[in-house]
Amino acid sequence: MVGFSRGGDDAAPVPGARILIVAARFNAGITSMLIEGALSAVSSLGAQATVIEVPGALEIACAAAIALEAAKKSGVAYDGVIALGCVIRGETYHFEIVANESARALSDLSVSMRLPLGNGILTVESEQQAITRADPKQGNKGADAALAAVSLIRLAREAGAKP
Repeated sequence: MVGFSRGGDDAAPVPGARILIVAARFNAGITSMLIEGALSAVSSLGAQATVIEVPGALEIACAAAIALEAAKKSGVAYDGVIALGCVIRGETYHFEIVANESARALSDLSVSMRLPLGNGILTVESEQQAITRADPKQGNKGADAALAAVSLIRLAREAGAKP
C-alpha cells in the first residue's frame, strides 16, 4: 500500500462493517503500532474489527483466507481485510522473497475474492524507518491500510457487490 492518498470520503462512516485485521507477530513492536493505528481508524468510522495474529508476513494471506471462509460459513462474513506486518531488509535475499510473495499472495486473494483489502505490510531498510512509518503519531501506516480497506468497502457497497 504505497502512497495511499487520503480523499474526501475518508471520514465517511461505514456502519456495521466487519473488518478482519491479520497481523504478523514478527517485529511485534512495530506491528503493535500498526494495529493501534488501524483499530483507531476502524473504530472512528463506525466499523468493527477482529484481530488475529500469525507468525510472519508470509502467513497473512493464508490466515485471512481461512478466517474469511470460516466467517462466511458461520453466516457472519467480513466486509474487508487489513494486512499488517513489518519486513526489515537484512543481509540476505530473504527480504525480497518475503516482501514480494506476501504482497503477491494478498493481491491474488483480494482480486480472486473481490475482497476489499488494505495492505499495511511495511517493507523497510531499517527499524527506524519502520518506527517512523508505523507510529500513529508519525506515519500511521496502520490507519492508512484501514482507510484503504474501508474505501474499497464503500465502493463495494455503492456498486451493490457486497451486502
